[in-house]
Amino acid sequence: MATNGSWTVVFDDKIIIKQSGDGAGNAYTIDDNAFWATTDFQNIWAIHYGNPVSTDEVEHRDTTPHNSLETEGLDFQQFIDRWDSAHLAKLQADWDADVIEVWSGEVNNSVLESTESEADQIARKGPRPTSYSS
Repeated sequence: MATNGSWTVVFDDKIIIKQSGDGAGNAYTIDDNAFWATTDFQNIWAIHYGNPVSTDEVEHRDTTPHNSLETEGLDFQQFIDRWDSAHLAKLQADWDADVIEVWSGEVNNSVLESTESEADQIARKGPRPTSYSS
């Protein structure tokens, strides 16, 4: 496998990983079989976008030599857009789950006294994310 670039795509696992910048290290499985079944991807094993050696960006399943995205005729933005969408969903889920709850009583007989309001959440952590762009 080539040295890591700014992004890595592993086709067998349907995973896109951002390797640097905001959100780095997050790997998202993109469950879109129609996308992955595109004929342009049939012989591709992995992509390392932003790799210092551009001729090593696209790795093939067979003995085809590694080459660049340009030679392969691919636009990497389609992978970034899918990662951004998955990352936004994660940011929104994290925001939604971060709610302060106040409980009273014993462990087995606890009663939920109050839940933080949306206005209080916004005051504490800012508005819920509505967009994300790498």
